[in-house]
Amino acid sequence: MKIHFLYGSQSGTAEILCDHMMDSLSDGFDGEVSSLDEVDPTDLDGDTFYVLVSATFGSGQVPDSAQSFLETLEERKPDLSCIRFAIFGLGDRSFGETFNNGSKLLMTQMLACNAQMVGERGLHDASSEELPQNVARPWLKGIVDQLSA
Repeated sequence: MKIHFLYGSQSGTAEILCDHMMDSLSDGFDGEVSSLDEVDPTDLDGDTFYVLVSATFGSGQVPDSAQSFLETLEERKPDLSCIRFAIFGLGDRSFGETFNNGSKLLMTQMLACNAQMVGERGLHDASSEELPQNVARPWLKGIVDQLSA
């Protein structure tokens, strides 16, 4: 199975996390990592499973590298009914209402375009003592187990 990790990052944490998650995949999975600004949502392939990882930037927005992807979803509303995805957010709970809002914005628009979400949205809190990969790896294992069932 092909898994394509797509990240939106301002500081590089989401990209590094995607690399960690890809390295944790067992044999039998073909993994790839790309920035969201390198991918057009209309080019997503139904034979690939997508894992979106997004930080939250500014006042609860997606990072610059995810902006064009999100805008395409909002404005063009492509039919993504053949697309399956999971989403993981990076944020800081001390920002209150905007905690992990970047991933929420992407999730909402993917669902509005009829993409099928697998599992719950994963969340990391930068104000906790846990490293992002220590939260994301077990989350990804649960997603992969659902895909394999």
